[in-house]
Amino acid sequence: MESGQRTLVELFEETAARFPDRVAVTADDGDLTYRELDLRSAAVAGRLREAGAGPGSLVGLLVPRTGALAVGLLGIVRSGAGYVPVDPEYPEERIAWTLEDTDVTALVTTTALAKRFTGSVPDLVVLSEDERADGKATPAPPGETAATRRTPPAPDDLAYVIHTSGSTGLPKGVQVEHRQVVRLFDVTRDLFGFDEHDVWTLFHSVAFDFSVWEFWGPLLTGGRLVVVPRAVARVPADLLRLLRAERVTVLNQTPSAFARLAAAGVPPLADLRWVVFGGERLEPGSLRGWFDRHGDTRPRLVTMYGITEATVHASFRPLTAADCARPGSPIGRPLADLAFQVLDEDGGAVADGTPGELYLSGAGLARGYLNRPALEKERFLELPGPDGTVRRCYRTGDRVVALPDGGYGYLGRTDDQLKIRGHRVEPGEIEAVLLADPAVSAAVAVARDHGEDDVRILAYVASDAPAADLAPRLGERAAAVLPAHMRPSGYVVLPELPLTRNGKTDRRGLPDPAAALAPVAVTAPEAGVTPTEARIAGIWREVLDLPDVGRDTDFFDLGGTSLSLLRMFAETNDAFGTDLDITVLIDGATVATLARHIDTALATP
Repeated sequence: MESGQRTLVELFEETAARFPDRVAVTADDGDLTYRELDLRSAAVAGRLREAGAGPGSLVGLLVPRTGALAVGLLGIVRSGAGYVPVDPEYPEERIAWTLEDTDVTALVTTTALAKRFTGSVPDLVVLSEDERADGKATPAPPGETAATRRTPPAPDDLAYVIHTSGSTGLPKGVQVEHRQVVRLFDVTRDLFGFDEHDVWTLFHSVAFDFSVWEFWGPLLTGGRLVVVPRAVARVPADLLRLLRAERVTVLNQTPSAFARLAAAGVPPLADLRWVVFGGERLEPGSLRGWFDRHGDTRPRLVTMYGITEATVHASFRPLTAADCARPGSPIGRPLADLAFQVLDEDGGAVADGTPGELYLSGAGLARGYLNRPALEKERFLELPGPDGTVRRCYRTGDRVVALPDGGYGYLGRTDDQLKIRGHRVEPGEIEAVLLADPAVSAAVAVARDHGEDDVRILAYVASDAPAADLAPRLGERAAAVLPAHMRPSGYVVLPELPLTRNGKTDRRGLPDPAAALAPVAVTAPEAGVTPTEARIAGIWREVLDLPDVGRDTDFFDLGGTSLSLLRMFAETNDAFGTDLDITVLIDGATVATLARHIDTALATP
């Protein structure tokens, strides 16, 4: 049977049989060999089948970044069901909506997280310590045959449903089948030569499709998967130590995340073979410092344009030092089983060198959107290809241009979609949350670049309500519903938004936010503020462009991002002459918390 006609389950089980004693997963809670991962995920699969999971069903995955994450994810696909990844850091309302939207048969989670969802899903499968320790599958219920229990998924069964931001105000679930993921690794095998000696990092959230590449890359080839703790992922120096200690050979990064790592003055990493970029636009000029220090042959740097609807990656382009002198954002050539078409606004082909919208076709296209037939019909189209044959295409909304070298360059979006730290963000989804407030008559979400790839979302709202009252209320609502990367960093409240002659919001006519920006959280002067807290609050106001901050308000609730957090922390250390590690904020990033750590450090001889 051709590899493309096989499933992730078959390929993993063959890998586990070939390398039973090799370490498959390294995480904070210990290592798992392939034999242990095989047994423990089989136990979870058995429990899920008893709960009614199997081909055609979906199961939620809500597990922190530990070895249990791999056990749970593999257990779901081995039951025959598709997994629905949910980030535990998402707001509870967002988590509950995702589980309801996908109508999951069960939810795989941990003891600590299970307490949050008692009664809200059909069945909870808790990854208990006892089950993970012995790896024994639960016996089949009376009357159920082994054949019934072990109905394997077929290549065209769903492997997962991952949600991306939706322009209608609701996220959309992208349905991806086993065969689409399997062919991704088939078609890239000769490009990379991955094998059992490679060590990969799981850097990204499993709710982000880049994780599909990171997770299955090592586990289908006998390599080792290193689960990067969230706190480590946020601190470049800590990530560097992990890369060196674990002898990582394959690192996958968004360009903005890699820029922070490169800025940390990374010394040579002898084991690192590949750095794969994806998730957002890459400007090669930003890599000049890296190439000056490390050259362009080891590790090899590669950019891979991709979208969730085309199964993670759709193109391949090695990067060289010479690219730094060339303008634009090259994305390379399509993968061998995909095809690119560049069309104009009327759907006609454009000449090479003329910009147009990218339409993508081939074996990597997802099944479609879950429960969104109108949107699916709009984005997944039947169009004639260059050879005249009709093929199924995905309309990406991305503007590209064919380059003289035979590859393509990325130019931006054809619509208002934003890219925030690798995530596609539809402004309409944010605007729908803001419009739910009865005091808001119109809303627009835009991207605001604060420099050094620190892009934040700014909301303009039309309302007669005082900004000092409305902004905190909208901030609380956004924090309750939206993931951190989608929350506005601030609000500009206007009597009305400017309109074009056609009656649409005039985004170019929106005023400069500097004078009118209202903070997400405004607090009255607080009694008992210490001198240390006052100095830290001043730094926060400057970094976040806010007129005031509260001593007990979380940095991210104020509109902070991972990039602005690093900037704030560095400036705080400089201001106080301290050398604190950013992990002191792991239990809460507030002025008061940081001040306590600063005072303790200054008092220590």
